[in-house]
Amino acid sequence: MATKRDMQHKKTALKITILLGLVAFAVISFLLSVSLGAYQLSIEDIVRAIMSETEDLNHRIFWNLRVPRTMVAALVGICLSVAGAILQGVMRNPLASPNIIGVSAGAGLMATICLVLLPRMSALLTPAAFVGAVLTTLLIYVLSWKNGVQPLRMVLAGIAISTLLSSFINLILIFYPERVHDTLGFKIGSLMSKTWHDFYLILPYALVGFTIAVITANRLNILMLGDEIAASLGLNVEVTRMSFIILASLLAASAVSVVGLLGFVGLIVPHMVRLIIGSDYKYLFPGSAILGAGLVMFCDTISRIIFAPMELPIGIIMSILGVPFFLFLLKGRLKIAKNS
Repeated sequence: MATKRDMQHKKTALKITILLGLVAFAVISFLLSVSLGAYQLSIEDIVRAIMSETEDLNHRIFWNLRVPRTMVAALVGICLSVAGAILQGVMRNPLASPNIIGVSAGAGLMATICLVLLPRMSALLTPAAFVGAVLTTLLIYVLSWKNGVQPLRMVLAGIAISTLLSSFINLILIFYPERVHDTLGFKIGSLMSKTWHDFYLILPYALVGFTIAVITANRLNILMLGDEIAASLGLNVEVTRMSFIILASLLAASAVSVVGLLGFVGLIVPHMVRLIIGSDYKYLFPGSAILGAGLVMFCDTISRIIFAPMELPIGIIMSILGVPFFLFLLKGRLKIAKNS
C-alpha cells in the first residue's frame, strides 16, 4: 500500500510540475506579447511603464494597447481550450471542438446579427452569442439522437450545421458590409484593436465557466467511463452531458463575441495537454486553460511581427497550426476504424 501511495504522490508531483512548466510558458508568452510588435518595448521600458505614472509614449502603448490585447488573448485561449476539452470528453471524440461541431458558428451567427441590427448595444453581444451557441447545440443534439446520442453522429451533424450557419453569416455580411467593422477579422478570428472594454466583457464569463468546469471535473471523469458505468455510479448521464455542453457553449460564445470565429484552439490544446498530463480532468482543465492562454498570446505575437508593421489576423496563424493537426487526428481515427 505504501508503494502505491508513493507512486500516486510521484504522479501528482509530476503533474503539478508540468502545470508549473505550462505557467512558465504562459508567462513567457505574455512578456513577448507586451514587448514585441511594430513598436518594440524593451524590458526596461516595460518596467518603467509599470513603475512610473508618467504617461509617455511607452506607458500609453503598454497600458492602453499591449496589456489589454494580451489579456483578451489569454481569456480567449482559456475559454476555447476548456470548451474544447469539455466537448471532447462529453462526446468521447478527439475531433470535437467548438468550431468543428458548430457551437462557434451558432454563436457567430447571433453575434453577427447583434452587430448588424444592434451595433450600439455591445452588452448584448455575449448573451446573444451564448443563445446562438446553445440553440445550435440543442439542434445538433436532436439531429444526432437515435436511441441515445452517438458521439460520431453528433460530430457529423455539427459539421453540417456549422457549414449551413457559416453560409448565413456570409449572407449577412454581403447584405450589410458597411455595418460590420473588420468583417474579415471576425470571420477568421482577430485580436486587432482589442481594449480593456473587451477584456471586461469576457472576464466574468471566463471566470464563471472555468470555475464551474474545475468544480465539476470529477463528473466528467465519471462520464468518460461510459454511459452504463456512469449511470450505475449514480450519475444522471443525459442531464450531466447536456449541462457540460451548455457550459462549453457559454465559454465558446464569450470568446466568439470578442474575437470572432477563431478556430482550432479548442481542438489542439486539449490534445497537447492530454498527451503530457493524462486524461484526468482535475488536471486537464487547468492545463488546457494555461496552455490555451499561452498559445493564443504566442500566436497573436507572431501575427503582429511576422509581416510587421502589417498585422495578420490570429485566425490565420491558428489555421496554419490547426489544419495539419486536424488531418493527423482524422487519419489516426480512420486507421483505427479500418482496423476494427
